[in-house]
Amino acid sequence: MRRLTPALVYTALTAAIVSSLGMLLVPAISREMHVDVSAAQWMLTVNLLVGAVTTPIMGRLSDGPHKKRLLLWSLSIILLGSFIAALAPNFAVFLVGRALQGLSYGIVPVTIALARRYLPADEVRNGISTLSVTVASGLGLGYPLTGILADVFGYRFAFWAAALFLLSTVLVVWRAVPDGPDEQAPRTPFDLRGALLIGVGLATLLLVAGEGSRWGWGSPWTIGLAVVSVAILALWALVELRTRHALVDLRVLRTSDVLVANGTAIGLGAAMYACLSIASLIAQAPASTGYGIALPLFWAGFVMLPLSVGSFGANRVVRVISARIPMRALLIPGAAMVSASSLLLLVAHDELWEIMIGMLGFGAGIGTTYAAMPALIARGVADRELGSAVSFNQVLRTVGGSLGSAVSGAVIAAHLDPAGHPTGTGIEIALGVGAAGCAVVLAVLLITHATTRQKAMSVAGG
Repeated sequence: MRRLTPALVYTALTAAIVSSLGMLLVPAISREMHVDVSAAQWMLTVNLLVGAVTTPIMGRLSDGPHKKRLLLWSLSIILLGSFIAALAPNFAVFLVGRALQGLSYGIVPVTIALARRYLPADEVRNGISTLSVTVASGLGLGYPLTGILADVFGYRFAFWAAALFLLSTVLVVWRAVPDGPDEQAPRTPFDLRGALLIGVGLATLLLVAGEGSRWGWGSPWTIGLAVVSVAILALWALVELRTRHALVDLRVLRTSDVLVANGTAIGLGAAMYACLSIASLIAQAPASTGYGIALPLFWAGFVMLPLSVGSFGANRVVRVISARIPMRALLIPGAAMVSASSLLLLVAHDELWEIMIGMLGFGAGIGTTYAAMPALIARGVADRELGSAVSFNQVLRTVGGSLGSAVSGAVIAAHLDPAGHPTGTGIEIALGVGAAGCAVVLAVLLITHATTRQKAMSVAGG
């Protein structure tokens, strides 16, 4: 079992790196495949759509007996998607590859389920927190790697490198993860009806989030799809509450710890991705815009490197202090660091060092909150429900990130100069929205913490 934790961390890291193959490459894909930038954005949209649909399904399956088989098949499909994207002769085929790569969002919940099942009891908590933070660390490493490879060798080489990572990960998982089936796992029927409903509901919701700014937020298509998505998700919730072996046990998700973790996931996910997308835009924008730093693609990815450093360092700190401080309390300093970083970017983003300090703070804050979330969920749910509960938390992060990116995209689309670049006003408004979102999440966490503490004191006094 000594090899299991490094193997799972390497797997989660690879999945995060594959997930990062998007934001920096949109201009290159637009240019190389002769599509406009709004069409090229579909390389992000289709990836998120598939990720949101498949992650809860993979989470439920990871609660079953065939965890290793699920992980190997998922990695193989993502590997196939990387091959297709690298070899794609046109944009339509390229999108097929990016869609298959969307399964990378479901890898982390599967690795967490494996850690919970096979790691020694005294290593489970640290292992789960490390795997959760690996998402942010992988993004911080993936962006620089993507920028270097795409600038020096072309965008296709970035996907070949992803394929190489994935191939090595398949070999690592095959050697290090215990063979199945897991005899302790429950044999329950798969909730196909719930999977279809949440898949369609999330797909329509993220389609609205990704395309609403292009269609117009008041257009019939946008409003109609938004209503449809809400109706389908409401129907899914009703069905899940009446299903014996539901895809996601919504009754469990109502416990206070799980509710706090999920609320934080969607709120900080939205605020973080809104600010990250704007920071990446500022880094690559020409100096003539008045705010752009005009970094070439080779160096633009390094703007995100402090994100990885901060998240890795925060995870180490959390592992030391979590024995003395309740996991719920760790969400507050994490959200405070994210809020402070978003405020810093709002008031100071004209120099590269200012953005990089902001990214470092984001990494530290996200690393702290992401390390605490799975531990909170694990404390509030039974072992047999862990995979689906953690995967649903991951879905909420994805949905939050997509909504945050969509809001910032809508603001930018409404504030463009004649050359097609965002105006300084648009940048300020988008960063302001992200900072406000962080402040709201922090305020809710503070109120919740104070209320919980007051109730505990009342019970103790009574």
